[in-house]
Amino acid sequence: MRRSLVGSKGNRLVVLAYHNVEGTWRWPMKAGNGVAALTRQLRFLRRTTTVVPLEESLRALADGRPLPPRAVALTFDDGYRDNLTLAAPVLRRLGLPATVYLVPGFLTGEVHAWWERLGWAIRLARVPFFEFDGRQFALSEPQDRITALDAVEAGLKKRDHDARQAGVQALVEVLDPAGGYYPDELFLDWDGARDLVDAGISIGSHTMRHAILAREAAESQRADLWESRRLLQERLDTPVDTLAYPNGGRDDCDEATIAAAREGGYSHAVTTWGASNSAATPAYEIRRTMAGTDRRAARLTAGVLRDLVS
Repeated sequence: MRRSLVGSKGNRLVVLAYHNVEGTWRWPMKAGNGVAALTRQLRFLRRTTTVVPLEESLRALADGRPLPPRAVALTFDDGYRDNLTLAAPVLRRLGLPATVYLVPGFLTGEVHAWWERLGWAIRLARVPFFEFDGRQFALSEPQDRITALDAVEAGLKKRDHDARQAGVQALVEVLDPAGGYYPDELFLDWDGARDLVDAGISIGSHTMRHAILAREAAESQRADLWESRRLLQERLDTPVDTLAYPNGGRDDCDEATIAAAREGGYSHAVTTWGASNSAATPAYEIRRTMAGTDRRAARLTAGVLRDLVS
């Protein structure tokens, strides 16, 4: 699944960031649409770009070595189970490399993806309205629930990890959602993570608990990044050289975050903002373009090609 970069030409790299393939509580879609869309997108990219391994490409940029023309790397965040069951087979058939960023706390089940639990609670809430941060939200119409989910999620992202988890728990109790929430159905465990490695997928760290790092104390950031890399390397017996900042916006990492990433042994860290990368891009601010299976293949590819020349 890996392609050599020796003798290639070019000096820019676009990194695409995916999450889930099929629908989830947070991002619902009709069953089957996601994998069909991903397949079309990757076929378009294979025809029009050169899909390259992320880690090798970042080393080439750092060393001043040229990349292939129209170089694109593929990444997936969070460790959704369908990265293994749906994305990995498509990647294998098309001969394309990818990197998946994993959260050890999700793999053990000790921590749940708060945004999915929130999505479940709001979509299946049995109350007609609720309050959050001094604002009242109605839940009578489907669009009301989407509006509420977007607003509450944005508010929770401003909190540190412990306050965010407590906020979600409080909301679940107020919303009284129907049925149960089963995170194991959405996310990989350690066995699934090892299957990813066996499938030829590269692994990166997405922190221990998916904490938005800049909301945490500097010492907490250092401990988190060191421990997440150590666990992933030991349990999966594979190199873990790169980090993906949770949420990944401009305000989600700071100088302490970059220092912690460097001290933790990561060669690079990726964001969720920006377009293409060159040799001048800081190693701990690698730009990524957000992708998803809700986008048309032609439009996604056109955006990638635009970014490669911008």
